[in-house]
Amino acid sequence: MRFTFIHIVLVFISCQVLAQKEKLNLINGNELYQKGNYADAEAKYLESLSEKPQYFEGSFNLGDALFRQDKYEEAARQFNYIAQNAEDKSLKAKAYHNLGNSMLKAEKLAESIDAYKNALKLNPNDEDTRYNLSYALKMQQQQQQQQQQQNQDQNQDQENKEDQENQDNQENQDQNQDQDQDNKENKENQDQKDNQQQNQDQQNQEDQNKQQQQTQQGEKISKEDAERMLEALQMQEKNTQDKLKKSRLKQGERIKIEKDW
Repeated sequence: MRFTFIHIVLVFISCQVLAQKEKLNLINGNELYQKGNYADAEAKYLESLSEKPQYFEGSFNLGDALFRQDKYEEAARQFNYIAQNAEDKSLKAKAYHNLGNSMLKAEKLAESIDAYKNALKLNPNDEDTRYNLSYALKMQQQQQQQQQQQNQDQNQDQENKEDQENQDNQENQDQNQDQDQDNKENKENQDQKDNQQQNQDQQNQEDQNKQQQQTQQGEKISKEDAERMLEALQMQEKNTQDKLKKSRLKQGERIKIEKDW
């Protein structure tokens, strides 16, 4: 990247103006800046501005020092102040250029592009600004493409997640239905077994009652038979005695008859 930056405004003053503190601090700040001591240079520029707040040269150089310390947001405020308030067209164009650089470093591409465009309006022949604008536009396009791809990936992930959830829900529903069917079949089988057991218990009870009834009837018949058998034996005994008596009479058994005096 051919990233261009408009550097500090160097101020050369004569001994007659050394008494002006804002310019003296500006010179001291510039010397520190050239040595790469940006933090101390920043302090000198701030002292210069404390003497003269609307000292655009001091604000411009302060923006440069802040930029070199990666304080892009603070640098952008200095350049934006100059761009909005300075009357010098060339200074405004340079301020917009550096404002674009600060916003670009802060990854604020839209603000950076606007600043470069404003700089080109004031100085259409500035090729450095034109190059930086082209670079910022290219980065914005890539960022938009990445964002679009990211959105597509997120949408695809969301669709995949929803599909997976639907699939899981369907599987759960199928499992629940299968479980319900199994429970229903198990209940029907259990009911059938219970009915069979109940019928078997009822049949066993009926058989037991029938057997008891038959036993009771058998005991009753046996008693009656016993009585009839006893009567038959008694009758048989009587008949035997009668036959025996008749047999004795036929044999002429002698009966002793005592004479009665």
